[in-house]
Amino acid sequence: MTTYAAPSKAATLPRFGPRQFIQHWMPLIVFMVMIMVGWEATKLIGGQVLKIDTVILGQTVQTTWKPPLKFQFANDLNMPHLWDIIGALGRPAQRNGPPLVQVLVERALFTFRVALVGFALGCSLGLLIAVVLTYSRLLNRAFVPFIVASQTIPILVIAPMVVIWLRAGWFSIAIISAYLSFFPVTISALRGLKGFRPEMLELMRSYGASSTEIMFKLRLPASLPYLFVGFKIAATASIIGAIVGELPSGITEGLGSLVLTFAQYYSTGPAKLWACIFIVAALGIITFLLAQLAEVLALRNYQRRPEKSKERA
Repeated sequence: MTTYAAPSKAATLPRFGPRQFIQHWMPLIVFMVMIMVGWEATKLIGGQVLKIDTVILGQTVQTTWKPPLKFQFANDLNMPHLWDIIGALGRPAQRNGPPLVQVLVERALFTFRVALVGFALGCSLGLLIAVVLTYSRLLNRAFVPFIVASQTIPILVIAPMVVIWLRAGWFSIAIISAYLSFFPVTISALRGLKGFRPEMLELMRSYGASSTEIMFKLRLPASLPYLFVGFKIAATASIIGAIVGELPSGITEGLGSLVLTFAQYYSTGPAKLWACIFIVAALGIITFLLAQLAEVLALRNYQRRPEKSKERA
């Protein structure tokens, strides 16, 4: 019995290799370099006076650069130099403490573990909701508007209530992370569980396939490409949920408390907050790449081939 063949064209899964690596990542690398160059160029053109100390023949010579223009937003408080941000990573986060980069990595690992639990809970809940709604049109019409409305409530309002209600420590943060993770998975699964040609369902029913067989041999295989789109969105959303959930929880092991502390002392050390922001962004990118890697491993034997689908039809 044929289980599933996709009816429409879709992008094939990425392959690993030097050429594929360059084609896939070079635009991102070039874009990041352009942002960094544009950042420093803006400071050179309209930032504050820059003093550079250089050593020539054993003597220190100070060079002063006065920008020809004056941009109010390009001061050192709003836009610290990139080398100041990088240098802040090597300096202690507090007096006689470990380097900031060590603190950020340790906090990032805690946030990642909590977000991973929330991601697993959110994806499981989202897939379960999608399966139930797929088999019930009445529930679909009744609950989908509420599912959409749940995401319009600011997470900063939900987080304190969840922390106070559960009083479960880090697990409360995981629940908040799951709250942001379940929605993209639910919407993607609702589309994917119906992402097959109607005649495929008729064929399986003609063979007397049960609902369980239809689910595991037709609906779930058809939904995999859609599901992983939701998984990749949920992976980054889980990081946001974990960081926001740490703010009212009082837990100091994660990045949330560190972001809050550096924000309070931003005027005295803006480079620390920017360094923390870069680590948070890197953590989000890593979770996205892990979800993408899982997609490649799970779907490496799954390729959409419209021409073969026509032949089977």
